[in-house]
Amino acid sequence: MRQLLNIDEIMPKKSLGQNFITDNNFLQKMNGYIESSKDMIIIEIGPGKGALTKYLEGKNYKQLHLIEKDNYLAARLKEKYKNSKKIKIINLDALEYNYGDLTNTDGKITIYGNLPFNISTKLLTLWLSVEVWPSFFDKMILMFQKEVADRILANNGNKKYGRLSVLVQSRCKVKKLLDAPASIFSPRPKVDGTVIQFEPINNFNKISFQKLEKLLEKSFSARRKKIKNTLSDYHHHLKQLQIDENLRPENLSVSDYCNLAKLI
Repeated sequence: MRQLLNIDEIMPKKSLGQNFITDNNFLQKMNGYIESSKDMIIIEIGPGKGALTKYLEGKNYKQLHLIEKDNYLAARLKEKYKNSKKIKIINLDALEYNYGDLTNTDGKITIYGNLPFNISTKLLTLWLSVEVWPSFFDKMILMFQKEVADRILANNGNKKYGRLSVLVQSRCKVKKLLDAPASIFSPRPKVDGTVIQFEPINNFNKISFQKLEKLLEKSFSARRKKIKNTLSDYHHHLKQLQIDENLRPENLSVSDYCNLAKLI
C-alpha cells in the first residue's frame, strides 16, 4: 500500500484541511468501533492515504463508498481498488455529494470520517438539515476539533452549550468515543480532536430544522441576556410552555427549544 500510494511523497494540502492519521494504536481503537454486516453500506469521508480504509475494506459490507476530494489521492485509491466491485471511489467534495441518492437504499448506512476541521460543522449540518427525518444514515462516527466536539456534546447549563448543541441533539443521540491528540496526525495540527458517535432519534422528527435554526440564532445572539430580551417575540409561547423568561439561553433544554419551535 505504501508503494502504491507513494505515501511518503504526498504532501498534505492545507487548502483541503488534510491531516493524515499515522498512529496505528489509535487506528486499532477506531477499528473496535467499526460494525459490519452483509447488508451494510459504509461511507468514509476523506479517506486520504487510506489509513482507516484498510480496516474498513476488511469488514463485511454490501458497499464501501470512499468520498475523496483530492484528485491525486482519489486516483490512487481507484487504482488500488480497481478490481473490487463493492468499493466505489467518489472524487468529489463531500459537501457537494448528493446523499439523497442513498435515501431509499436497502441496508444500513454508516458514515466514518476524519473530517477536515475547516468544513466539519458544515458537513454535519448538511446531514442533519433534511426535512424528512430520520435521514439516510443509521449511524455516524466522526472526528471533530475538540472545541467543536465539546460544543456538540454539551448539556444545557454548560457554558459550551449553544446553537450547535441543540441542533445536533435534536436529531441525534451523541456519545464521545475517543480522544484524538494532535500527536496522532501528520502534519500535527495545533489542536486535539475528539471522535463522536451519532445515532438518529425520532423525538423531534416533526419539527422544522430550519425553523429551529432561526430560533437558536435569535436566542444565542446575546447569550448573556435573558430570554425575555432575546426571545421577546415569543413571549406568549414561552408562557404557554411555562418557561421562565428570566432564564438565559444556555439554561433551556433541547426539549424546550424544540417545543418552542413547534409552536412558532
